Parts: sequence; C-alpha cells; structure tokens
Amino acid sequence: MEFKIANIQERKKQLYITVYDQLYKLIMNRTFMLDSKLPAEPELAKMFGVSRMTLRQSLSLLQDDGLVKRVHGKGNFITKIPTNNQKIGLDKIGNPLYKSHTKLIDDVEMSFRIDLDSEYSQQVLCRKSAAVVAFERWYKSEGEVVAYSFTNMAIEAVAELNLDLQDSDQLLEMLETGIYELANRSTIDIKRSTSVNSSSQKHKVVGGEDCDLLLESVFIYEDYPLVYNKYYIPRVYSCLKVNAVK
Repeated sequence: MEFKIANIQERKKQLYITVYDQLYKLIMNRTFMLDSKLPAEPELAKMFGVSRMTLRQSLSLLQDDGLVKRVHGKGNFITKIPTNNQKIGLDKIGNPLYKSHTKLIDDVEMSFRIDLDSEYSQQVLCRKSAAVVAFERWYKSEGEVVAYSFTNMAIEAVAELNLDLQDSDQLLEMLETGIYELANRSTIDIKRSTSVNSSSQKHKVVGGEDCDLLLESVFIYEDYPLVYNKYYIPRVYSCLKVNAVK
C-alpha cells in the first residue's frame, strides 16, 4: 500500500493528537480497510516523522475508540469503520450481542438440553419450574466462533410461548429476536469473564479468554423473567454503548 502522508507542522496540539487525527482520517476515508493490518510501527512512525513512543500514544487513543486492536506478535488491525449513523445502544430492548459485537455475525449454531430445576435456575428465573431448558448458542463470523451465549428458560415458558422443541428454526428465532419483540423490559449486568472456553465446550471461541459478560433478564411478566441470558463477547470484539439522554 502506497500513499503520501502530509508533513505534520501543526504544533498547537500535542503531536500524538495530531498523528491520531491523521490516522483517524485515513481510517474514515477507507485508506485502511476493515480488518486490514496497519503498517508496522517503525514504518508508521517514519511516515508521520515522529518517534515510536508518540505513535504508540496515538494508537492507544484509536484502541480506546475501538477502531484499532493490537494483537500481540502480529501488529495493529482495524476493527471497525465508523459511520455517521447512531448505533442503538444497550439502553434499548433488543438482542445485546448484535449491538455490542464489532464482527458481522453470519451464522448462529444452537443446541439445548433439559435440566432439572435447581437453586441456581430458581434464583435467575425467580420461580420454581418442573424443568429448565438450557440453550447454548455459538455466534460465527466467516466460519470462526466469535461469541457464545447460554440461556435458561423454564419449561413452563416453552408452553406459554407455544414453542415446539423439535422446531430448531422456531426456537432460534424466538431466542434471537422474538423474546425482545414481546418484552416490556430487560435488565443487563455487565461483568468481566475468563471462563468462556471450558473443556466441555463444543466449540472454542476465538479472540482470547478475556470477555465482556452480559447477564440479561428479559421480562414479559412483572414477577419473573421469561429467559435469563449470558452473552460472552471477547473484549477484542466488544463495543458496549449506552445512548444517554436528558
């Protein structure tokens, strides 16, 4: 890739801010494309006529913005291209994974099992049940598993929603979008987790063990949630956003 970098002569701003601005423009005008690797740090520093320390300060700001991620031993990569459209945040009811993941999810694999009611399920579902359906979902982008979710639903809720456990398409549609269309409110607790890839997992999630964990209760009824979701998003792909208004 060949392009010219204008000489940086502005000194009113701190130098690393000026470099940040220039890099941001290159990302915005698609000189650097989504998922592409930036030139090596020595090459970038030479392009801008700055020290590597100054360049790394600029890259840190881009990492804070969620535009660049650093992969140890491989370099810096563009993670997303910003747009002028305001992204729907976690303040609106809807599947939080799609609002928080920087990768394009192109496939979802699902499996489920029926478990006995337990103290844990009673706690998260706020009621006793004859049994609990435990759903697992693996979210894929270009063949790689980039997120994972675990869902608890009381067997009584399956009947209330007229779901057929033999119809996987119906189940997946309900979990992904249907419950959010029916919901009148939801709560989300955000935590950190390093336990996404256990030895019993069917698929390994790429992107590292360090994840943002979204604990979500989705309510149709006032007294108890319809489902309790746990969404694991590797932090290299995570972008949590809340649109606060007054």
